[in-house]
Amino acid sequence: MFPTLIGTVVIAGIVGYVSEKTGFTRNGILPSIIICIGGAFLMYFVWIMFGIGFRRPGVNAIAASVGALIIVPTHWRRLK
Repeated sequence: MFPTLIGTVVIAGIVGYVSEKTGFTRNGILPSIIICIGGAFLMYFVWIMFGIGFRRPGVNAIAASVGALIIVPTHWRRLK
């Protein structure tokens, strides 16, 4: 359980960093990493409690991180 949680946090941090460096997001490195880790934690606990998700925890972490990066910044950003 614990190594899976640590791996989820590491994968989410890497996804946040890479998404910022490639230009997928424009939030800043630290906010992107925090958003990814939050999404990955949420998906991890949903997977633990309800069994909803993909079979592999790494795929859950990547999907949740990308999903959080898409939902959170665009929700608060004003479109002009």
